[in-house]
Amino acid sequence: MMLDTGFKNGQMGPPVDTFGGAGGETNARRFEVFGYAFMAQKPL
Repeated sequence: MMLDTGFKNGQMGPPVDTFGGAGGETNARRFEVFGYAFMAQKPL
Protein backbone atom coordinates (compact mmCIF):
# COMPACT_ATOMS: atom_id res chain seq x y z
CA MET A 1 0.00 0.00 0.00
CA MET A 2 2.87 2.40 0.76
CA LEU A 3 4.40 1.82 -2.66
CA ASP A 4 1.02 2.40 -4.30
CA THR A 5 0.88 5.88 -2.71
CA GLY A 6 4.24 6.97 -4.11
CA PHE A 7 6.77 5.92 -1.47
CA LYS A 8 9.79 3.91 -2.58
CA ASN A 9 12.14 1.35 -1.05
CA GLY A 10 9.45 0.13 1.34
CA GLN A 11 10.42 -2.38 4.01
CA MET A 12 8.43 -4.16 6.69
CA GLY A 13 9.95 -5.42 9.91
CA PRO A 14 9.24 -8.68 11.71
CA PRO A 15 6.02 -9.22 13.70
CA VAL A 16 6.13 -7.81 17.24
CA ASP A 17 3.90 -8.68 20.19
CA THR A 18 2.44 -5.26 21.00
CA PHE A 19 -0.44 -6.52 23.17
CA GLY A 20 1.47 -8.35 25.91
CA GLY A 21 -0.06 -7.35 29.25
CA ALA A 22 -2.82 -5.26 27.64
CA GLY A 23 -6.52 -5.69 28.33
CA GLY A 24 -7.12 -7.08 24.85
CA GLU A 25 -4.24 -9.55 24.94
CA THR A 26 -6.53 -12.60 24.85
CA ASN A 27 -8.33 -11.39 21.72
CA ALA A 28 -5.05 -10.40 20.08
CA ARG A 29 -3.73 -13.93 20.62
CA ARG A 30 -6.94 -15.49 19.33
CA PHE A 31 -6.84 -13.46 16.10
CA GLU A 32 -3.03 -13.51 15.77
CA VAL A 33 -2.71 -9.70 15.85
CA PHE A 34 0.84 -8.30 15.74
CA GLY A 35 2.45 -4.91 15.20
CA TYR A 36 4.86 -4.25 12.35
CA ALA A 37 7.40 -1.49 11.82
CA PHE A 38 7.38 0.09 8.35
CA MET A 39 10.03 2.18 6.66
CA ALA A 40 10.01 3.87 3.25
CA GLN A 41 11.43 6.87 1.47
CA LYS A 42 9.41 9.79 0.21
CA PRO A 43 10.50 10.77 -3.31
CA LEU A 44 11.96 14.25 -3.72
